[in-house]
Amino acid sequence: MTAFTVNNRTYSPTRRPIAVICLDGSADEYLDAAIARGLMPVLGSIGVTGYRGIARGAMPSFTNVNNSSIVTGAPPIVHGIGGNFFYDAANNREVMMNSASFLRAETIFPAAQKAGRKVAVVTAKEKLRDIFAHGLIATGGIAFSSEKANQARPETHGIGDVEAIAGPTPPIYSGEASLYVLRAGAALLEKKRADFLYLSTTDFMQHKFVPEAAESLEFYASIDRLIGRLIALGAIVGVTADHGMNAKQRADGTPNVIYLETELTARFGPGFRVILPITDPYVVHHGALGSFAQVHLPPDPTPDVTVPAVIHWLMSRPGVSEALDRTTASRLMELPPDRMGDVVVCSARDVVLGRTTEYHDLKAIEGGLRSHGGRYEEMVPFLLSEPLKPDYLTRARADVRNFDIFDFTCNGTIA
Repeated sequence: MTAFTVNNRTYSPTRRPIAVICLDGSADEYLDAAIARGLMPVLGSIGVTGYRGIARGAMPSFTNVNNSSIVTGAPPIVHGIGGNFFYDAANNREVMMNSASFLRAETIFPAAQKAGRKVAVVTAKEKLRDIFAHGLIATGGIAFSSEKANQARPETHGIGDVEAIAGPTPPIYSGEASLYVLRAGAALLEKKRADFLYLSTTDFMQHKFVPEAAESLEFYASIDRLIGRLIALGAIVGVTADHGMNAKQRADGTPNVIYLETELTARFGPGFRVILPITDPYVVHHGALGSFAQVHLPPDPTPDVTVPAVIHWLMSRPGVSEALDRTTASRLMELPPDRMGDVVVCSARDVVLGRTTEYHDLKAIEGGLRSHGGRYEEMVPFLLSEPLKPDYLTRARADVRNFDIFDFTCNGTIA
């Protein structure tokens, strides 16, 4: 097959089908719990016949950031998506980055399509489809979401009969929304309508259930069966995640929140703007509460309101694990500096960051808060269905990134 190069990476896949899967919110503990109980025999055997390890995701550990990194093979400083949400200071507006217009790098999909592959991208969340579909439909590829599968049309999605091949459109707040993605991918492969797949699920189940919960175990058993189906159809399968997931609540079950904007205003005075890049339409998942925040200082600060002073105070605050100035955070986290605040804040494993009590509707998360965004959700699974070449095995045991998964799946396996 013809090789193709995107963002300084060359991909040379074999003629076998390629299927890369992003299991949204899948901390390694979810796989461990199901494998230990014999519920994931396919992924359990991959640790023997293929490769199973862990990888470091992009920061912040949010969906848009990491999916954009995976599909471009590059960190956020290259592709420009540094969160689900950012403050556009030049236009004084808070903006959700769910449009391909914010991308500063090409995805690998149009190049793969032009190189002779039949590319299909299936995402659970509609918010990601525009990013994934960028340049793909015009080249003959397919891109749709399980959330709006019944709205797919050939002219806009490259396909119009999704429900006929994958079943009725599922509710987005369900495990079925994720299983539908994998089922649709297998159907496209089986019907030879695609041979180069990216399948990205949603993290509803992980936000709601701990790894050992019966609901989680049943869900991951179903995932295992569908991955097994892809492998049985001849695909080389690569599996990773965009981020992990942790409980973010006190002993009494209430959300463990630091309301940054409120506390900064009380300490330094008005004018602070806290941006929570986890913010997206799926408030039932997390109530816009995550473990990462961007802080914009007042436009006309008093002399005592400086970046060092704010960082010093934040680092003295229990529950704050990291506070960095823009330049340092951009370097360490590989983030685009023009889409960042003056200060970047990360919180402890069991803590989330909010704006004000009025800003967040905690009724949406009354069943308990599990969320992500910080360093404690940065490490994710990294699996290949085939054994790795020696040089790739060496890389996998070092600082491999989740956005290396297409490179490893296309180039790194002995297949």
